[in-house]
Amino acid sequence: MFLITGANGQLGRCLQDILPAEKCICTDVAELDITSESAVFAFGEKHTLTAIINCAAYTNVDKAESEPELARKINVTGPANLAKLAAKKHIPLIHISTDYVFDGTSNTPLDENAPTHPLGVYGQTKYEGEQAVLQYAQTAVILRTAWLYSPYGKNFVKTMLKLGAEKEKLGVVCDQVGTPTYAPHLAQTIVQILPQIKTGARVIYNFTDEGVCSWYDLAWYTLNRAGSKCRVEPILSREYPTPAKRPAFSVLNKSKIKQTFNVSLSHWTKGVDECLTKLS
Repeated sequence: MFLITGANGQLGRCLQDILPAEKCICTDVAELDITSESAVFAFGEKHTLTAIINCAAYTNVDKAESEPELARKINVTGPANLAKLAAKKHIPLIHISTDYVFDGTSNTPLDENAPTHPLGVYGQTKYEGEQAVLQYAQTAVILRTAWLYSPYGKNFVKTMLKLGAEKEKLGVVCDQVGTPTYAPHLAQTIVQILPQIKTGARVIYNFTDEGVCSWYDLAWYTLNRAGSKCRVEPILSREYPTPAKRPAFSVLNKSKIKQTFNVSLSHWTKGVDECLTKLS
């Protein structure tokens, strides 16, 4: 049985769409509090597990600045507990991380060995979560992804569609550059690499869709494809101040995951098109 934590989130729900229900135990905080080591180990005693996919995370980037303890519990303590359980059970752990472990000062795509330097609490706790997994797991794959969106939950694409239907004009940041990732594409990759994970390996991989864009580009493309009459205008980050600073450039180099697992990636525009089709 695959244990999926954070199963009510975007990625968790996308995994449930493609994995057979009889092969999964899907949990969110109501079913399993990953921040409690005793709860995690008790859960492990009750169930026969073949792998853990940790989709649980504290992801509110701005709110994390005022809730660092809670962010650290979910993003560091939780993964550490799951890594310890995976080691005890001798099973692999797939853990999801983020491009926010970088500071955005690079101007070329970042590979897995690029120096990390998180700018805020969210990025720092996700980095510490990676380190906890590498420390405690026996077999683990850490997937750094970025700009995740899907037909489920709250995300940038759905927010733009909502605002585009309500407003005549939108100002969207144009000086933060990265790559959007359609959550079903990430889910499919997780399912593909699961049987290929080598016992005893603890490795970080980057995964996003292909291509490069700004938040402005993503908003413009989304609303244009949706047939919205809302006008999208580029603004600078300083015109839209937020509690947490974002990396200005966080394009990830995906060569390693493509070569290791023979993964093929879609361009980010294809993901938006697929999402819009699902939502229509």
